[in-house]
Amino acid sequence: MNKPRIYIVEDEPLILMNIKMALKKKGIEVLGTSDEYNEAVVEITKLQPTLVLLDIQLEGNKDGVDVAEYLDKLSVPYLYITSQTDPNTLARVKETNPLGYIVKPFTEAGLLSNIELAWHSIAKDEDEIIHIKSAGKKIAINQASIQYLKAFDNYCYIITASGEYIVPHTLKSTSELLNQNHFFQCHRSYWVNLRKVSGIKSECIVIENHEIPLSYGNKKALSKRLE
Repeated sequence: MNKPRIYIVEDEPLILMNIKMALKKKGIEVLGTSDEYNEAVVEITKLQPTLVLLDIQLEGNKDGVDVAEYLDKLSVPYLYITSQTDPNTLARVKETNPLGYIVKPFTEAGLLSNIELAWHSIAKDEDEIIHIKSAGKKIAINQASIQYLKAFDNYCYIITASGEYIVPHTLKSTSELLNQNHFFQCHRSYWVNLRKVSGIKSECIVIENHEIPLSYGNKKALSKRLE
């Protein structure tokens, strides 16, 4: 597996510099950095890092836990880098899904070993990544972030929590890239990620605020898959 492509969210310049130097020694690419929520979420969505190093204390009203909640929706893996130990912060942290914690102050060896362990964990799920071409760009998408697929003539839309991508392939050929253990064709024009289903109505599947058509013939099969 290739090395991670990292984005760093950190508000202490000296710590940020030390992290970047340590990663550079190992030939690990740093896609970008930020010290506040709004810039971080915009750049992470655009740059699509494979791992985020995330400080909890940030500039502005929103902190690293708010960023973590956003990353969880995108299924972007992250490691906390923190000295925060107050009960309120820890309670909020427990509601998120980090790969681990790097506690300040840390050594270069400790930083790199934590990243290595996290990346090894990600490698186990490497088959979850699909590679597509959309709007002339090559994009890697974690299947866990996909909500559903929708046919559009000879094209296909891939809908994720952060946006949608139009792929110059049919729904059938695009669906063949997916892990069939997690995806289900609920209608001739739609495939859904079973991990994202929040409800089933008489003629549709609910995923967040989306209602995806459910054909009568597939309803029974869907119920069995969700048991």
